[in-house]
Amino acid sequence: MCNSNVKILSKVKSGELSLCTSCKIYHLEFNNIYLEFGKKEFRQFKNYILDIEIDYWEDRYASAKIKRKIPIPSMQPNLVLMFKRQEIKELQRLLSQINKNIYDVYLNINDIDYKFISN
Repeated sequence: MCNSNVKILSKVKSGELSLCTSCKIYHLEFNNIYLEFGKKEFRQFKNYILDIEIDYWEDRYASAKIKRKIPIPSMQPNLVLMFKRQEIKELQRLLSQINKNIYDVYLNINDIDYKFISN
């Protein structure tokens, strides 16, 4: 990972997207996942994430006993990243906020980690 010349492009509660202005590598940190992309790879990943059909995957794995039902395949044949609806939505928000001022983005209700108890 680059230590200098890194510009933060977008940020959400669970991660951030940055670009090394020297080597032109995108760095995506999201929960416990860290990915590096070249320009073409990043564009392909972004398009895939923004176009993913959440309802289809939740229906397809409705009877599965796993919490995370939305798969993101990788180039490594035995590695698939699994996400929940909220995680995909947050990842989509992270990828669609590029070039916006990261301090002008408002909190979403899912960004607040608080268990609400109605009396």
